[in-house]
Amino acid sequence: MKTRAWFVLGAAAIILLGCAKKGTENSQEPKTEEQRAMTINVESFGKTPDGQEVDLYTLANINGIRAKITNYGAILVSLEVPDKDSKPADITLGYDKLDGYLTRHPYFGSTVGRYANRIGGAKFKLNDIEYTLAANNGPNHLHGGIKGFDKVAWKLEDIKAESDKALLKLSYLSKDGEEGYPGNLACTVTYTLTKDGELKISYEAETDKATVINLTNHSYWNLAGQGSGDVLGHELMLNADKYTPVDEGLIPTGEIRSVKDSPMDFTKPMTIGSRIGQVEGGYDHNYVLNSGGGALSLCARVSEPTSGRIMEIYTTEPGVQLYTGNFLDGSITGKSGKVYKKHYGFCLETQHFPDSPNKPDFPSVVLNPGDKYTTVTVYKFYTK
Repeated sequence: MKTRAWFVLGAAAIILLGCAKKGTENSQEPKTEEQRAMTINVESFGKTPDGQEVDLYTLANINGIRAKITNYGAILVSLEVPDKDSKPADITLGYDKLDGYLTRHPYFGSTVGRYANRIGGAKFKLNDIEYTLAANNGPNHLHGGIKGFDKVAWKLEDIKAESDKALLKLSYLSKDGEEGYPGNLACTVTYTLTKDGELKISYEAETDKATVINLTNHSYWNLAGQGSGDVLGHELMLNADKYTPVDEGLIPTGEIRSVKDSPMDFTKPMTIGSRIGQVEGGYDHNYVLNSGGGALSLCARVSEPTSGRIMEIYTTEPGVQLYTGNFLDGSITGKSGKVYKKHYGFCLETQHFPDSPNKPDFPSVVLNPGDKYTTVTVYKFYTK
């Protein structure tokens, strides 16, 4: 099998394009430590059923962090991060091959949209026009519908590395009426890995007709390593004093409630499993971040005691969905033949609130022509 290797290295942005056997080192690759700080590689990841080529991009830094991203669904396929003993492990759930992502799966690592999370009744009204969306979660609309942003091939817009970062920019044009949404929506997602151990995901979008938008990344995390057991012993802090209670269909009631004196309270570090038995079905709730959104602010901190890995999340979004893999049931075999059981991963999906198009008191998710949608989420990794 051939690997299409794109190395974009060093401050001079030397670009080497060509074909080489997998694992071969290119003789022209710069040798200084600064020039080796960031690397990018691209290889074939297969084809979609309609014949579209799909690639797998690897962004790596000198400190042992490697992010693998595919343009199918703009999915974060894996993220390898060293532990306290400098031993790397993949800390995201997913599949080794494209075939897994082509089947129905619980959005492992996906970029989800046009609207992440749920819209009640699969309907909303905008400028006095009612729009009907695909009902793919009972009577409700979930994560963009039947064929959301996670199930399409994105276009490569940019790929480069410098001495302190490597980035991959992908784009997708969601056409007017797709899954019931109004407006032609041109959107991009940019993954940036820094030499300091941060993975930044930036989203931008513009529309030619008023629409609603809410993009996020749906990675399932396990800081001990994917498939290594449940995440109930992970210690979690959320910078959120309030959350949005939900009804039986997991649609927010409209109330914004304090987490104080309840099992929803993670304002001080607590293990995920310490009170999960008091939450019917497990955690699958939107938290109202104290920052209010807008400026890049601390959202969450998660630590795993055995590996010593710590992940901090910063975001410009006003909310984050905590989901504890409640529907994983051992029926999925993921990377390296690992079976994913209940609570084997957790999600922290930075976002605007679920069902905001039907909740006028929630932060607005409306995007109008002439305006630009921009959000940023940063994942920072270190050990202790």
